[in-house]
Amino acid sequence: MKMDTELLHSPVVGLAEEEEADMSDWNLPLAFMKKRHSEKIEGSKALAQSWRMKDRMKTVSVALVLCLNVGVDPPDVVKTSPCARLECWIDPLSMSPQKALETIGANLQKQYENWQPRARYKQSLDPTVDEVKKLCTSLRRNAKEERVLFHYNGHGVPRPTVNGEIWVFNKNYTQYIPLSIYDLQTWMGSPSIFVYDCSNAGIIVKSFKQFALQREQELEVAAINPNHPLAQMPLPPSMKNCIQLAACEATELLPMNPDLPADLFTSCLTTPIKIALRWFCMQKSAKLVPGVTLDLIEKIPGRLNDRRTPLGELNWIFTAITDTIAWNVLPRDLFQKLFRQDLLVASLFRNFLLAERIMRSYNCTPVSSPRLPPTYMHAMWQAWDLAVDICLSQLPTIIEEGTAFRHSPFFAEQLTAFQVWLTMGVENRNPPEQLPIVLQVLLSQVHRLRALDLLGRFLDLGPWAVSLALSVGIFPYVLKLLQSSARELRPLLVFIWAKILAVDSSCQADLVKDNGHKYFLSVLADPYMPAEHRTMAVFILAVIVNNYNTGQEACLQGNLIAICLEQLNDPHPLLRQWVAICLGRIWQNFDSARWCGVRDSAHEKLYSLLSDPIPEVRCAAVFALGTFVGNSAERTDHSTTIDHNVAMMLAQLINDGSPVVRKELVVALSHLVVQYESNFCTVALQFMEEEKSYAVPSPANTTEPGNLTPVKDSPAIPRLRSVNSYTNIRAATTARNLNKSLQNLNLNEEGGPVVFSPGNLSTSSSASSTLGSPDNDEYILSFETIDKMRRVSSYSSLNSLIGVSFNSVYTQIWRVLLHLAADPFPEVSDLAMKVLNSIAYKATMNARSQRILDCGSSTQSAPASPTSKGTHIHQAGGSPPMPSASSSSLTNEVPKPPARDAPPARPPYTPTLGGQAPHSHQFPRTRKMFDKGPDQAAEDGDDPTPHRNYISTTMQTGLCDWSAKYFAQPVMKIPEEHDVESQVRKEREWRFLRNARVRRQSQRITQRGVSRLDDQIFINRNPGVPSVVKFHPFNPCIAVADKDSICFWDWEKGERLDYFYNGNPRYTRITAMEYLNGHDCSLLLTATDDGALRIWKNFADQRNPEMVTAWQGLSDMLPTTRGLARRVSIYLDRSKQGGAGMVVDWEQETGLLMTSGDVRIIRIWDTERETKVQDIPTGADSCVTSLSCDPQRSLIVAGLGDGSVRVYDRRMAPNECRVMTYREHGAWVVKAHLQRETDGHIISVSVNGDVRFFETRVPESVNVLQTVKGLTALDIHPQANLFACGSMNQFIAVYNSNGDVISNIKYYDGFMGQRIGAISCLAFHPYWPHLAVGSNDYYMSIYSAEKRLR
Repeated sequence: MKMDTELLHSPVVGLAEEEEADMSDWNLPLAFMKKRHSEKIEGSKALAQSWRMKDRMKTVSVALVLCLNVGVDPPDVVKTSPCARLECWIDPLSMSPQKALETIGANLQKQYENWQPRARYKQSLDPTVDEVKKLCTSLRRNAKEERVLFHYNGHGVPRPTVNGEIWVFNKNYTQYIPLSIYDLQTWMGSPSIFVYDCSNAGIIVKSFKQFALQREQELEVAAINPNHPLAQMPLPPSMKNCIQLAACEATELLPMNPDLPADLFTSCLTTPIKIALRWFCMQKSAKLVPGVTLDLIEKIPGRLNDRRTPLGELNWIFTAITDTIAWNVLPRDLFQKLFRQDLLVASLFRNFLLAERIMRSYNCTPVSSPRLPPTYMHAMWQAWDLAVDICLSQLPTIIEEGTAFRHSPFFAEQLTAFQVWLTMGVENRNPPEQLPIVLQVLLSQVHRLRALDLLGRFLDLGPWAVSLALSVGIFPYVLKLLQSSARELRPLLVFIWAKILAVDSSCQADLVKDNGHKYFLSVLADPYMPAEHRTMAVFILAVIVNNYNTGQEACLQGNLIAICLEQLNDPHPLLRQWVAICLGRIWQNFDSARWCGVRDSAHEKLYSLLSDPIPEVRCAAVFALGTFVGNSAERTDHSTTIDHNVAMMLAQLINDGSPVVRKELVVALSHLVVQYESNFCTVALQFMEEEKSYAVPSPANTTEPGNLTPVKDSPAIPRLRSVNSYTNIRAATTARNLNKSLQNLNLNEEGGPVVFSPGNLSTSSSASSTLGSPDNDEYILSFETIDKMRRVSSYSSLNSLIGVSFNSVYTQIWRVLLHLAADPFPEVSDLAMKVLNSIAYKATMNARSQRILDCGSSTQSAPASPTSKGTHIHQAGGSPPMPSASSSSLTNEVPKPPARDAPPARPPYTPTLGGQAPHSHQFPRTRKMFDKGPDQAAEDGDDPTPHRNYISTTMQTGLCDWSAKYFAQPVMKIPEEHDVESQVRKEREWRFLRNARVRRQSQRITQRGVSRLDDQIFINRNPGVPSVVKFHPFNPCIAVADKDSICFWDWEKGERLDYFYNGNPRYTRITAMEYLNGHDCSLLLTATDDGALRIWKNFADQRNPEMVTAWQGLSDMLPTTRGLARRVSIYLDRSKQGGAGMVVDWEQETGLLMTSGDVRIIRIWDTERETKVQDIPTGADSCVTSLSCDPQRSLIVAGLGDGSVRVYDRRMAPNECRVMTYREHGAWVVKAHLQRETDGHIISVSVNGDVRFFETRVPESVNVLQTVKGLTALDIHPQANLFACGSMNQFIAVYNSNGDVISNIKYYDGFMGQRIGAISCLAFHPYWPHLAVGSNDYYMSIYSAEKRLR
């Protein structure tokens, strides 16, 4: 149905009005849109951290080999005149040759000692081959696995040869003797670093590589051939780890410019600042700096390692710049290896970048192996030139007049550049060039605060930024800063450490080693610290104590437990949450911390958080109490009492509104089950015996056959959409495999079909042959058995049967677990099923091993009939309980009891993720239950080490890791929904404009008045009998529920959008639906008559529907209590015969959900907190059949099965809040509607067709109209004052507010025009004059006002 075009474009609608969305939509709160609803609750994938040096190295020995032969020039190089003479800044000709040689050697050693003072230095001046060999082998012997440096100056010998030789001397200096690089490799071993300062040095690098290859090939040959001479020798070292630095390419000569030193390369590597300044003065641009001469440079005041002096500052800037160039140009792993692994290597390579820049200006290209990309043109060199310029320009006045030195603005400017990158950059961009400089700035107190602030803002960009910062080498700096006592650094350091630990938790060890945890303990204990900084501190401490015993001990000594307990009730929710997680982690498997907690009555203090308004905080408290009872230490009577108290406190959360909390609850109780395994086994056996002897009539079999459609005329059922509710909804086991097709259902004894749904895992032999066995066939207790136990346990005298007095705690907890196994949220029930089955399995194994088993007696049992509820424990011929061998389950070979000493391995059932079969499916059926699974079982990530128990003792929900993700994600960024330009925001604006348009146009139609309503605009056959229909308020979409599935139709296009399974057990049905957030991102709430509420998202679009959350809205609506309402009215159609089911009403404005039905209360849920807010007693002895509320007036109107209409004011105390009761109807109230206006009336209608209007302040009705008798369904249009009645007599009557019939609908439009079936449900659209009708003949049709109106 299309809206009339003239209406859309009518001149009345001005543009301004059209463009303006309703402000009210913006102000409406959204329900169930928090992170816990939209994300999977699990930690982030750990990034492989490569920043840690696998092998930090030291260069421990240095060989300085100088072949100068002062006074004799080698024959193969013709020197210019004048020529470069200086070696190590000494003119060799200024003293006797021998003295010159020794002085140069001593100077070279001093220059190297500036970079590595602790190494062993050995000089070898004008040596022979033997001397070099002796020197190298002795250094290698002493260095063991560490690095050795070989420095070769060949200025007094010929150039290296193409054959891979360098030259030394004979004993009496009459000849040059070649020394093969191959031999040098052998003597030096690996790891080594070589520096060659001679002409044609590139040749050596080439030869070195060739020899290294040759060695590897020889080794390969020797490995294959045992007779090879090398095979008997010890393996020579690989040359992969060798680093080489050469002064020039293979064809180049060293520069001979007399203004330069002869060993220019060595000068660049060992005295970079001195040579850089000289080179700067030799450039033409130096003339721009007046008064600077080469003599003046020699007089620069200060020391290289004192950053406050001019020379020291230049050195510092030089380090920062070369480090930055390297980090920006080199691949990360190469940067780590050359610039972070070894101090001396890092210094040489930084200086090598300078050598490249200076020597290239003299047509010389220094070579390195591994090769570096060219860096001599990098933009950062200009920053260096500027820094030198600024420094030198001050020199004349400093030296002559003694003025103070002005520090360079370099670091401040670089920080500003970094800040600009942070504030102006786009999302995806290259990392900031200045990161290594920020690191250097942390060393200076002047800029430290600003640098930490910018660093924090950078780390906040996400895990990638943290990884980058760690790879630059930030870690030791921020670790060292924790020793600082400056208060102003505290917030910054806490923020930075929270970011680091959120990405890489392995730093916990480093922190404890350096006593870093004390820093965070003092921050946490400081009441003047803002809550957010204390939160980060407690997060850091929670990481330090996580699975790390040393950390737990250190923090226990540091009084962490007392500090945390003081802050449990802080107003800041995130702090409460992390304080609880931190407590839970410190006493996890650490008994002294647990006893410290007991002394401080920590468990009792945590109880207050179990009712916290924030679900995540409740969750954290459950986690903490779970690890508190889950300690594996020996138990005393005192600790057992404590465990029992904690268990009973936890049991109260059984109906918490948040599945996250209930999942944590199952895990916490599983710890208890592990502790008291034998007691639980006793209870389990007792329950299993009880369940067998107690025949509960299955509700599925008590329903009248009319409720089940006979197979023969069932329509062709369309394929169900598969539903991925996070893991696998239990439906995945049966319903989806069946595609809900009833073709292969077999008739059971009663003659009705067995209805397959997740509630029913009983696999009758004939059905299972067509189905294959369901996922849970390894479970001893099927879902059905557990469900039956749950119902049995509520009325059996278990406690009297079990002798031991305090056992009642175990019975209670077992009941809680039974209840959780039937939880509407699949992940919760899966976990609980696991715990229950683990104990059931143990119990039967123990019982079995107590008696000798005669295999002959375990005959193949009869297939489980639908009533016997699946594979329950059954006794055959006096043998102890064991899994009944129904054809779909275990074979009749009984698993042998384990040897007493064999530790049990992995559980035979593992959680099935995404619905793949558990490992148990790959077990041969006759295996021993206790040996390990197939090989792949160990790859699941959890350690396949044997536990003393089947439930893995490390059962976890991922809550803590998921919560930790908060600190890894950007905290300072504007969230997308608040960003006016974001797509999310634009989509929302579009939806709100659409809503305003629907409201405006529909209002115009209803104001003109609707005189007829029988134009059929949609008809289609629904896959199941419609039981509830609900229009989406603004989309052309309608939801139609049958017993356990929901179908979505687009009523404009007439096509089906989606059909999926709701997941309720088979003896329950959907009785109500509501759209939540209908104005924005819609969710669908379904209520079933067992009191469960489920909320779905992603329906009716191209994605798979997902369950957002589910909880037990009303707990005591067990289906067995129904049936009272049966005799209320003969007119009721069959879907009502089970009583009212569950009725709900939703208030978007307040986020409150009113629920009631076959109970004696109205329960109000706050969806923001996911908790029950209040229970209002109805004060009546019959069910509630209809609810309607008005948020403005805080009123709730309830229609009841006994005909009364009751008004409650929820602001008053529970016993006084019923403010009015009308008893004018004589029979079941079909609908009570409270108009949402300031003085809106109550309109109520009973089965007898009398419509009564009440005013809330007047005790009698103000108006009565009589409609058809035998009503089965009725709805009231909130805007147009129409109401529609559907009856058993197969027609619909539509009335206006005066009681005049405006339309009677008896036949479907169309060629055949067949009669409408008995009406099962009716609903008006909240705005348009549309009426949806579902009837028992599967058809769903929609009627509207006549065309000219629309």
